[in-house]
Amino acid sequence: MQFRPCIDIHNGKVKQIVGGTLSDAGNQAKENYVARQDASFFAGLYKKAGLSGGHIILLNKAGTPYYDEDVRQAKKALSEYPGGLQLGGGITPENAGRFLDMGASHVIVTSYVFRDGIVDYDRLGALVKAVGREHLVLDLSCRKRDGRYYIVTDRWQRFTREEVSPVTLERLQEYADEFLIHAVDVEGKAEGVEQELVSLLGEYGSIPVTYAGGVGAYDDIEIIRRLGKGRVNVTIGSALDLFGGALEYDRVVSMMREAAGA
Repeated sequence: MQFRPCIDIHNGKVKQIVGGTLSDAGNQAKENYVARQDASFFAGLYKKAGLSGGHIILLNKAGTPYYDEDVRQAKKALSEYPGGLQLGGGITPENAGRFLDMGASHVIVTSYVFRDGIVDYDRLGALVKAVGREHLVLDLSCRKRDGRYYIVTDRWQRFTREEVSPVTLERLQEYADEFLIHAVDVEGKAEGVEQELVSLLGEYGSIPVTYAGGVGAYDDIEIIRRLGKGRVNVTIGSALDLFGGALEYDRVVSMMREAAGA
């Protein structure tokens, strides 16, 4: 179990938002926190603490002016911590190599590999060919519907027909080095984790999986460790004091190191 930090960038600023509120119309999102510091500040903190495998997420749609501002912020972070951070947001085979060249260890992909509600394996294969499986993270962020967790795309607004399940994970692991899974219904709310989803992920142990969403108390870290059987890494955003929350960053780092050594 590892702590995987995050740098979410929206409209050219480091932010924490409420999951599911992101909209292309007017580049809007419900904000929990907008940082005064730029992305390189947070990358420097993570580098100093020796935290690798964190993710930068570009929240604006590719091809918009704000996306270009997001990329400029991301470049600052990657320059500060080359090889220490992953990057996602608008990734395609055509631009993925650019972000690796900037210093990202991996690119994170969701929407591009889905078409008509299912995985497009031709597109997925094209990404693997472009950057190599060892540089690819599949974002399988999901929302619950009819008692099951379904992968959502297009900034978490569109349900696919692909369920987060052991079968899906086993099938997709051939194309990725890691999985990143936000529990979108609780993301940014700091009101508790999706325990059922964490338990599901805890039964899987083939490649690294990072869970994000709902952590709001120190006890939630222990819940993830226990239900995830020590196999599930965790991201914490809005709940950290770095982003205006109540959880002390230094204490969280210490707790996670203890959990990793347990």
